[in-house]
Amino acid sequence: MADFFASNGSDLLLKTWEHLYISVFALMLGVIVAVPLGIVLTRFKRTSSIVMGLATILQTVPSLALLALMIPIFGIGKLPAIIALFIYSLLPILRNTYIGIQGVDAGLKDAGKGMGMTDMELIRLVELPQAAPVIMSGIRLSGVYVIAWATLASYIGAGGLGDFIFNGLNLFIPELIIGGTIPVTLLALFADFLLGKLEKKLTPANA
Repeated sequence: MADFFASNGSDLLLKTWEHLYISVFALMLGVIVAVPLGIVLTRFKRTSSIVMGLATILQTVPSLALLALMIPIFGIGKLPAIIALFIYSLLPILRNTYIGIQGVDAGLKDAGKGMGMTDMELIRLVELPQAAPVIMSGIRLSGVYVIAWATLASYIGAGGLGDFIFNGLNLFIPELIIGGTIPVTLLALFADFLLGKLEKKLTPANA
């Protein structure tokens, strides 16, 4: 492995940056879309089952097939990879947001309404803080998934640590496979650790 780092050190840094860029961008898009959508769905119960069903169907599409489907629309490179990973990140965040908001104590919501809170104030000051641990657990799960799945982005020219893994498989060089796999694992563990810290920070003291 010392030889691997000596000959691939700078390339490893570049591939790690590409992997992080793709993963973080996709996860941020997932949070931006899924959290508000999950909140809205708690207000429209009939629509929620349809949207959840659609998200579940998208989640069952094989990752390589979804990446391949992106190529005719967006070409190759980072953009189709980010969009595909964004789609994969949606379900855990959406489902946990919906469950978390639904699980907020009705008494707390009634108390907020009794104090004259608007619906937006109720969401911001009561529901989101109480649902934060459940929502964050969905984001943590999506974060780990996205970092792992980002290795497949190499197949459509998006770069990342998957380049090492698939080059190693094609050329039968174990050092390349290990050199790509270990950083992906460490990135996933580190992301889970950071998001876990954020989850604790957002969890209300009385939760």
